[in-house]
Amino acid sequence: MRHIRDLTHSYRRALYISAMAWLLSGCSLLQTESFNFQAELPENFTISATTYYDAASGESCPGHKVIKSDQPKGTQLIELKLPLTEKVKGCSRVLKSVVLNIKGQWGKRELDMSLQKAALYIRDEPTETTRPFPASGPLVFQGQCQWLFRTSGPNRVIRKILKCRALDANGVVQKSLAGGSMLRDGLAGRTVKLVLSVAQKEKPYYRGWWLETPKGWRPCTGLWGTNNEEFCTEPYKFLESFKMPDGRDCTVYPNCTE
Repeated sequence: MRHIRDLTHSYRRALYISAMAWLLSGCSLLQTESFNFQAELPENFTISATTYYDAASGESCPGHKVIKSDQPKGTQLIELKLPLTEKVKGCSRVLKSVVLNIKGQWGKRELDMSLQKAALYIRDEPTETTRPFPASGPLVFQGQCQWLFRTSGPNRVIRKILKCRALDANGVVQKSLAGGSMLRDGLAGRTVKLVLSVAQKEKPYYRGWWLETPKGWRPCTGLWGTNNEEFCTEPYKFLESFKMPDGRDCTVYPNCTE
């Protein structure tokens, strides 16, 4: 009889250990539920992600954000695993959005760079802009970055500003930021990919302040009587010169000389 009691006790203990292991495993899986984010980047671009969480339904805890680090320099394909849920101090939070911080380097100096943002939104209900998941493979969002040039400072040195926008299915540039929205349901374990390209031609930062000629862009002046670029009006008057970042005095961009 004692032998039977010992076996029963051992059996119950084994069941208890197995049950606890299963529960812990289940909690671990819940806490680490995530999706894969990939970014395909042009040369001299980097990207990092900031994830924003809100309290789960029925809870009153505040949201928070977690910053993911940049990828190593020279890497044109980055992959991050982004948690869909977070639990901090007993408070459950769910991922609502991901802000993607894009950095483009246009020159050799450290300051020769510009920043832009893209965004991913996780929806609980479908909207007109929510993208469905494909039957297989990643959900891909296309975007295009445009370099915009202008002169800056008393020496009228060329500087560049980055502008990144979404592309539609036909490759047409949209007004919205690169990225988009997707449903939470079915997102766990899937891959979401942002593919960024760069427009072949640069454009002036101020529309209508430079005139495009067969030799290149020329900065207008004369409207307000300054020695800086100004809105182009006929008869056209141009700046005598401006400086390239490397110090050259030029009259047209990007060819420098006519």
